[in-house]
Amino acid sequence: MTSYEVRPVAHVESPLTDRGTAPKQGDEGAPPARVVFAPGFHAAAADLRPGDRLVLLTWLHEADREVQSVHPRGDPARPSTGVFSTRSPDRPNPIGLHPVTVTAAEPGVLTVTGLEAIDGTPILDVKPALGEVAER
Repeated sequence: MTSYEVRPVAHVESPLTDRGTAPKQGDEGAPPARVVFAPGFHAAAADLRPGDRLVLLTWLHEADREVQSVHPRGDPARPSTGVFSTRSPDRPNPIGLHPVTVTAAEPGVLTVTGLEAIDGTPILDVKPALGEVAER
């Protein structure tokens, strides 16, 4: 199989440090977090403002890449399900998808809400969340 190289553009600074106690999703009690851009990517983030809705793509660096099925939400009462049908962080390519809202912006750093990624998580890309067709 072909390999692809990705490089982080930023990392997460968060009070969440333990994967086991972090919320399963950002809207389930995630505290405010910071997105700290690598120096070479400050210009790419220069136009981001409070109120912007973004989608962060992360590399879930503590994931088990061998897992192919899980009990959804870690609940053994639920049937084992293939990871491509779940939001499990354990998967062959552990890319996280996080809709967030910017609450503060300073050069090279964003404060966001809705991010359940743990401290130190690499961020691969940042994209604006799509609004209605007329707003694009």
